[in-house]
Amino acid sequence: MVPSKVNDNFITAVANAKINLHLEVLGLRTDGFHELAMVMQSINLSDRLNMTNTDENKINLKSNNNEISNGEDNLIIKAAMLLRKEVGNTQLGVDIELEKNIPIGAGLAGGSTDAAATLVGLNKLWKLDLKINELEKISKKIGSDVPFCISGGRQICFGRGEVLEKLECNQLELGIILVKDPSIQVSTPVAYKKYKEEYGHTYLKDERDFEIKRNTIRSIDWSDQSLFNTRRVIQNDLQKSVRPMATEVDKSLKILSGLPSSRLVSMSGSGPSCFALFPNYDDANKVLEENFNEFERAGLSAWACSMMSNGVQLEN
Repeated sequence: MVPSKVNDNFITAVANAKINLHLEVLGLRTDGFHELAMVMQSINLSDRLNMTNTDENKINLKSNNNEISNGEDNLIIKAAMLLRKEVGNTQLGVDIELEKNIPIGAGLAGGSTDAAATLVGLNKLWKLDLKINELEKISKKIGSDVPFCISGGRQICFGRGEVLEKLECNQLELGIILVKDPSIQVSTPVAYKKYKEEYGHTYLKDERDFEIKRNTIRSIDWSDQSLFNTRRVIQNDLQKSVRPMATEVDKSLKILSGLPSSRLVSMSGSGPSCFALFPNYDDANKVLEENFNEFERAGLSAWACSMMSNGVQLEN
């Protein structure tokens, strides 16, 4: 997280999306959730949350996207209310304006990163002085991806996604073309349910087996950019169950695979967003410009993105 000087009564928090460079479903936990082994990577497709301190004890949210609820079911509101509760001061108030750029229901942690930005921004705005590890602990109560989104970068993620192992990654030159069909969303619970129905017989059975698999993931040098030159595929177990039921995902992967100089292609998270890796951002952006009409004809929104070494950033 990048520190910065901020106005006492106003702050902007920049919330970065994520992609999955690895997503493996290991089995079922005793709490009924899936045990996961993932590598997540922050990218510079971002939402912006403008927050203004108020004397009223209300949490107000406005957005430029009318598909988004401004009520208590929104993770931004949940995060702000939870933070007030955790610090024991329900009199704190804020007006939040959300500039939504990350597509909804896309497997990019858009809601989770907005919640993360809310916690980081309000911690500064409300002068709570909570440490990052304290914010991450609080954030686990909101969603499994929220702790990662706070500090971001490239991390190995276990458990439901909330158990983090930070990677010292100085090689972030890879560029990305990210695509999504705006006409569809994929429900994460449905994706996991479908995967369990089809592949539940392959699940590992106990914690010992989980740890063996975790150590296999740890043994890979995920910070080495050349890894993505030598790997033949990016593993995303959910892609196996989502691709057959979402023709838009199949279409996206086929188009990305056919782009010149693309290295690896994959679905992100539970989809339906898909991405291709390129040697650097300039290459990705050039290919995007040259193939823009093809994406448009296919009904796909497309972005050229860079990898980021951080999650939430604060601005004046």
